[in-house]
Amino acid sequence: MNDHDWLRLACDLAGLCPPSETAFSVGAVVVGADGEELSRGYSRETDSHVHAEESALGKISPDDPRLAGATVYSSLEPCSKRSSRPRTCTRLILDSGARRVVMAWREPALFVDCHGAEELAAAGVTVLEIPELAERAREPNAHLLSR
Repeated sequence: MNDHDWLRLACDLAGLCPPSETAFSVGAVVVGADGEELSRGYSRETDSHVHAEESALGKISPDDPRLAGATVYSSLEPCSKRSSRPRTCTRLILDSGARRVVMAWREPALFVDCHGAEELAAAGVTVLEIPELAERAREPNAHLLSR
């Protein structure tokens, strides 16, 4: 699979999220440097505060050597501000050793002012935005965007 295929899968996972009026529905897939899927997750998968990247990364041992050089595919820009957990998704990605993030949609300033892509890039992570999949990422969030 290529970046577009993995990101489409992340966007599809966002559709599994229980709807929320106070948080985006996001899907994430972690893929090793060899192209093997390591894990996947989505927002609110295990509790009402879990984010997609947090869910996916939480399914992999932090000392798994496959994380070094992995790619995190996320339907939405990883968060850089968070009130429900001590570490943002941006920090979780940096701490994991993943070296690439591929996202479909920049987080709109609906809940917080997000700078995840910039923080990741400043730390040396390659960030790729595939805007032609942004509409697909917005679909499970339409109820938030119509306010």
